[in-house]
Order: sequence, then structure tokens, then C-alpha cells
Amino acid sequence: MFIQTLPLSDEDKMQFLPGRQVLPSGSVSFADADLAREQSPLASRLFDIPSVKAVELAEDSITITKLSKDEKGAMWIQLKPMVLAAIMDHYMTGMPVLNGPVADAEDQTSYSAEDQKMVDSIKELVEERIRPQLLDDGGDVAFKTYDPSEKTVTLAMDSSGLSTPAFGTQIKIENTLKHFLPEIFRVRFDRMEKESDHDGEDRPGLRTPEAESIRILLETRINPAIAAHGGYISLIDIQEETAYVEMAGGCQGCGMADATLKQGVEVEIKRAVPSIERVLDVTDHAEGTNPYYAGY
Repeated sequence: MFIQTLPLSDEDKMQFLPGRQVLPSGSVSFADADLAREQSPLASRLFDIPSVKAVELAEDSITITKLSKDEKGAMWIQLKPMVLAAIMDHYMTGMPVLNGPVADAEDQTSYSAEDQKMVDSIKELVEERIRPQLLDDGGDVAFKTYDPSEKTVTLAMDSSGLSTPAFGTQIKIENTLKHFLPEIFRVRFDRMEKESDHDGEDRPGLRTPEAESIRILLETRINPAIAAHGGYISLIDIQEETAYVEMAGGCQGCGMADATLKQGVEVEIKRAVPSIERVLDVTDHAEGTNPYYAGY
């Protein structure tokens, strides 16, 4: 089992990506160890680790909040191996993540009065300005959660019918939300349940654990880094030890595309997935126009 870790802006928080489903939908937060032991075998196991202060379970991630230095909490270098072991041990047992039904999991997320105003504003923007545009283009989007501590919005998105690449659309959505609500720091996207897990049934390489690890890497680290230039990178296929990617947006036709691939993207992919020996770019750079992605 390959678990990726993602440090967050709050140094006492870290996100763990197990490469498999955590919850079918929504998110659940636990700040009380006793409640966690009643409702979640996974959260219960994590609260058994010294210095764990809170646990948030989402569709494809587990976010741990530890005790701060002032609270005499352990350092991540000490804590991370124990969290990784606890997550792996849980999945080996075959036990459920939550006890009982999880269909209404996102309803368990509660907000303060001030944060609820922000949530209402986000929902209004999504429903009145963003969603109609996506529906016209064959996609869909819906609000899921808002994390006030990270100023992060999570949206569910169906990109299966879009006429344009999904990440370009995501950039436009993020630009729109940040323009009207400057308090937002980050927007992340989860798949809607109706959307197929992988595009291209004729490409079995996209249905492998290696492909999922590369997609997570692109979504959480690489694409956010190049989004400022209007660019994004998609995984097209995996065949044997080769990953095929396509560069679009500001990366298509860019004179630095090859350097970006060889010095950055390929290095990161090989580090995350050691079985990949080479990364090849299948982009038609002659068609690139370096578009700038504005909002809706």
C-alpha cells in the first residue's frame, strides 16, 4: 500500500493520501477521541497515537492535526511513521472506516456563524455563476466542504462530458471563487460519484495503482504549481515502464515545456512511482497558443 503525504500551510496539520477510497462522499471531522472511538474504527486507531489532536476523513484523504509545540506535541518526523502504520493496519483488517451508514457524512461538518456565511456565499457562486456554465459544456459541479483553518474549498466535479480539459476548467472555477471571495486560499476537486473513475476503457494502464498515484501527484503538487502560468498536465496512459502525459493551457507551445517536463515533472513522477522509468510528452505543441484562463 502506497500512502502519499502532503504538508499543509498549518505546520501542525498533514494530509495522508492512501491511494484508495476513505469515504464514499463528504467528510467527517473528529476532535474528540471518545466520539471517534464510537463512530470510526480508523479514527479510533489514529487517536491511539500520542499527540494526535484531531482527525478529518474525506473521500480520498485523511488529515491529521497534531498537538502544537506549545502543547508539547511530537514532531512530524516522529509522528508520521506511526500514522502511516495505523492507516495500513486499518486497511489490512478489512474493517469499515465509519460505523453505520455514511451517505450523510458531509452533513456532519458544522460551521461557526461566520464560516457559515462564507459557505453560503460559496454555494451561491457555484449555483448561480459557475454551475450553469459547466452544465452548458456537458459537466457539473457542486459544493462539498469548506475548511476554515486552511481556507480551502472542496467541490465535487463531473468532467466526463466537458469539451475542454478538466484542469483548465478547474483553474477558471478557482479564479472565479478567489475573485469574488479573496479569503479563499485553495480550491480542490473531487470526482462526482457518477463520473467514471478512469477515462479511456481501451487504456488499461489508466486503471492501475501507478496511474492513480500519478494522478494524485499531478492534482496535489504539480498542477497547482504551474496553474499560475495557466498550464496543466494530464496523464494519458501508462504502458510498461512509460508514463505518457499531455501538457495543455499555458504549457502547450511554451518554449520551456521540455525543461518543465524533464527537470520537474519527470523527476517528481519517478520519485513517487519508482516503477516508471521514463515520461513522454505526447502534446502537439505546434497547436499551442499559451491561453490565459480567466474566470467565469
